[in-house]
Amino acid sequence: MSTQAGIKLWSFTGKMKILHLSWMAFFITFAVWFNHAPLLAVIAKSLGLTSSEIKTLLILNVALTIPARIIIGMLTDKYGPRITYSLLLALCSIPCFMFALAESFQQAALARFLLGFIGAGFVIGIRLVCEWFPANELGTAEGIYGGWGNFGSAAAAMSLPLIALFVSEYFGLEEGWRYAVALTGLMSLLFSVIFYVNVTDTPKGSTYFKPKQTGAMEVTSKSDFFLLILMKLPMYGALTLLTWKLSPEGVALFSSQTAAIAYGVLLLLLMVEIKQTYKVNGHLFVKEVPEIHQYKFKQVAVLNILYFATFGSELAVISMLPLFFAEVFSLDMVYAGMLASLYAFMNLMSRPGGGWFSDRFGRKKTLLILTAGLAMGYMAMASITSSWSIVAAVVVAMCCSFFVQAGEGAVFAAVPLIKRRLTGQIAGMTGAYGNVGAVVYLTVLSMVSYQSFFLVIAATAVLGFLTLLFMQEPKGSITEVLEDGTVELIQVGH
Repeated sequence: MSTQAGIKLWSFTGKMKILHLSWMAFFITFAVWFNHAPLLAVIAKSLGLTSSEIKTLLILNVALTIPARIIIGMLTDKYGPRITYSLLLALCSIPCFMFALAESFQQAALARFLLGFIGAGFVIGIRLVCEWFPANELGTAEGIYGGWGNFGSAAAAMSLPLIALFVSEYFGLEEGWRYAVALTGLMSLLFSVIFYVNVTDTPKGSTYFKPKQTGAMEVTSKSDFFLLILMKLPMYGALTLLTWKLSPEGVALFSSQTAAIAYGVLLLLLMVEIKQTYKVNGHLFVKEVPEIHQYKFKQVAVLNILYFATFGSELAVISMLPLFFAEVFSLDMVYAGMLASLYAFMNLMSRPGGGWFSDRFGRKKTLLILTAGLAMGYMAMASITSSWSIVAAVVVAMCCSFFVQAGEGAVFAAVPLIKRRLTGQIAGMTGAYGNVGAVVYLTVLSMVSYQSFFLVIAATAVLGFLTLLFMQEPKGSITEVLEDGTVELIQVGH
């Protein structure tokens, strides 16, 4: 079977072997990252958590992923996907086991916060897949990687409640949720070895292009330098919002003094990052970069905003949808979790579909259509009430999910076509914006009704649609310089 010339889904050799191992790694990271979502009710009962503490765990789970995706993107570009992905899978099994053993809200909160780092795994595979697939197959390949990997959250929603129930019923072990969570950590640890043994960063004989400098993203014009600084502010804003949420004004996990220290640290880190960005790009104020080596950071900014609305909303909705169905339709959490998993289930088809449409009909046109559909989908979800049939509510959620996840696939069909040696960093920043969106949306959820929550997402999708008008369709080729000074052209458009 083949979805497109050169992509044979049932093959496990060459580039297809890399693609399959990549989505499997991503699948496991998402299963670990969202292993708590379908078990929230029993976890809350076990640890004696309040409703406010539950929602705080949801926010903490996505918070660290914001800086983590930036860091992991840099590490991927410098050291390669093989070693970076393997280490991430191994190290993040530790906080997973910590969460399984948690006895208090504080312990669970720390573990969920640290587990946010595993959400950065997605960035690594984006760089790896683009090294193995040509431009005319890249959207489809990245869509398969993202869509099949993202299904890890749905698999967790469908299987973990059953595993927890099985452990409790047939083995007589109390708190089966702990064993279900620990199992995902064990999977992560074991697959780190499998990935390391079987993957190479590039096909034999190919060059792995690395950034000229590390520590900050390279840009190629003075205006792009200022735009890069501007685009960093929402990421720090999201972390500031999180700090406020954890302060006495929110759930009081932090004292006033701790919150003040956190605000100060965030401001200091922002200043350090601006200084480092200038260190890497200061030459732009002395000498212009030759046009052949330039890229437009505007493209990255547009994709960042789109991923805020697409992936940010997916993370938020995956986290809250089981509770939404349980409360609106008075369902038990196992059944509600199964229904909610259908939202993420769409990843299997929609994200590869978004990538395929992007390859076939163009990056910009596809994104415009999908973003418009996303806005209308969330408007429809805002109208769901207890008077609806459960079937109708699930169908609307799945239709909305199609546009969300197809949009994600289309975004990352464009990311690797901007500047090859910076793909990890661009993917990291774009991915981080997805988590910024999740933090914002989940914070909004903690303060408003479910209906208002969905309408806020729809409004940001409209904003994303407007920014898309400034995006340029990738055409021709991008240039990269080999170590010997030779210029290599990499095809990015028809």
